[in-house]
Amino acid sequence: MIAGMAALVNAVQTNCDIADARHARNVSLCTYLLGMREFFRWEHELPYGVSPPRDEVGRWIAEREERWERIIDEDFVAVPVAGHEFDPFAAEQVNAALAGSGLVYGAGVGRFHKPHFFLGRLDREDQRGEARLLVCGCEYARDVSAIPAASQGATVIVRREALRQWLWEKAEGWNVKQQDGALKAALLAYGFDVDPQAAIERMADGEIETLVLHEEGEIAAGRLLGSGWPEKLAGFSGKRAELLARAVRDNLADCLVTLPGLLQRGAEDSLHFWFSTFDGMRREMFPLLVAAYGSAVGAGGALCVPGIPLRGQVTAILIDAAEAGRDHFTALGLRLMDMEETAIEALSHEPAAIAL
Repeated sequence: MIAGMAALVNAVQTNCDIADARHARNVSLCTYLLGMREFFRWEHELPYGVSPPRDEVGRWIAEREERWERIIDEDFVAVPVAGHEFDPFAAEQVNAALAGSGLVYGAGVGRFHKPHFFLGRLDREDQRGEARLLVCGCEYARDVSAIPAASQGATVIVRREALRQWLWEKAEGWNVKQQDGALKAALLAYGFDVDPQAAIERMADGEIETLVLHEEGEIAAGRLLGSGWPEKLAGFSGKRAELLARAVRDNLADCLVTLPGLLQRGAEDSLHFWFSTFDGMRREMFPLLVAAYGSAVGAGGALCVPGIPLRGQVTAILIDAAEAGRDHFTALGLRLMDMEETAIEALSHEPAAIAL
């Protein structure tokens, strides 16, 4: 696509590998092996629905881990674009240098201080209020844990390929037991029971908007919580406090933008999808919203019936819960800003005490 493309891809992938060497194994064994299987699939361009050869994956993992041991202590390398070399975390400057090339670069620090990098093809660019939206397709360099969407300042980046992988993993997990619930409703709405691969493609296209709304909510939540919030997150030494803080911000973001946006559009399928992702500490701290969704679908509300617009009563139940959540999680987030990590960690072991 541009002069020096091979060197650019190599530099970004090298940084991805160094980040993985330091952090990829800091998860449960099951999560690690699943992530490595899907990373193998991406690297070897295997289609979804085709199981990678187990023996070959095993050898590939062993080789990758050997490489990680060799590079774990190396420094991240500069990113070369148009004859200049950029700091690997200077995503804004790199993307400015890539303008017009059809490429998008991403860099940042995610959960538990893990750096993330990627390089992808730009499929779409829009302006969403104050935010610039970049939607990426094919990815040329990435790490094991591909994040489907993220904000870089006032820029929102959605990675369709990473979203499609994540959706397929969720769908495969559901397909084993086919339990009732929000995920089943979302998958069937997209026709997963008829043509799984086509359904995942449609779902990836359809749910880009849900991811964008959440990232817009993150930007809005950041304004309410203040400029010190990123520093607060970066300062945590343990996982529990960070998990709680991120759950508070995620709930706030969704109450501010995601849920109101989906309800305003009457996007029943996307609401089911969103609730299928509403888990962990986010869910534990927000039983009011769980009950609101349950009352809507359990009472035969419009959310149960594909193609029928949301009724006013159903919409009102969920909007009321989101508005209550907006106030609650704003106050809770500001409270966390004044607390020591040990106190936040203690709260993380009893989320019911700060739940709405």
